[in-house]
Amino acid sequence: MATFQLSDLAGIDRYKLLTGLIVPRPIGWIGTVGSAGVRNLAPYSFFNCVSATPPTVVVGTGHRAGSPKDTLSNLRDTGVFTVSIVTEGVVEAMNATSGEFPPEVDEFTEAGLTAVTGTTVSAPYVGEAKAALECEVNQIVPLGDPPTSWLVIGDVRTIHVDDDLLDGTRIDPARLEAIGRFAGAGYCTTTDGLFTLERPG
Repeated sequence: MATFQLSDLAGIDRYKLLTGLIVPRPIGWIGTVGSAGVRNLAPYSFFNCVSATPPTVVVGTGHRAGSPKDTLSNLRDTGVFTVSIVTEGVVEAMNATSGEFPPEVDEFTEAGLTAVTGTTVSAPYVGEAKAALECEVNQIVPLGDPPTSWLVIGDVRTIHVDDDLLDGTRIDPARLEAIGRFAGAGYCTTTDGLFTLERPG
């Protein structure tokens, strides 16, 4: 078995190891709006739900070409964001929004998506998504010295879910058809090979 000391590796090699092993990762399709009113939409696979009480999600974001990504800049300016759930029906549009666009470009428009302003936050979510979360920034934690990434901790305020996915508050995973991220260009559907295991006791 190979052993790697991550302090000895280049950043790209750390990235390859971590994203190749921690799979599949959910994709947070993060919607924000800047102080100038330009909407932004970008997918992040460094994303997860970490608590139900309080309802909390986290997003990891970094720099691009030495400057903060538009998402991070907007989060600092406004303190709010949305998370649209990436599913099979919108996966191509999600991929289109992963491109490197300048700050003045609206990715909703570029990908032909409907931007819906949240009911409790001013950030937009994807109208074509089957579900979306509205969130307020709780903390933005710098990672590294000097910082090269930031951990965004968000409080979930509102959840929108298509009616046909719901049994009370339970989500039907087969109808949701969520997409997960592997390394590189690899993705998976959550409906392929879906199985259940009952907890002991």
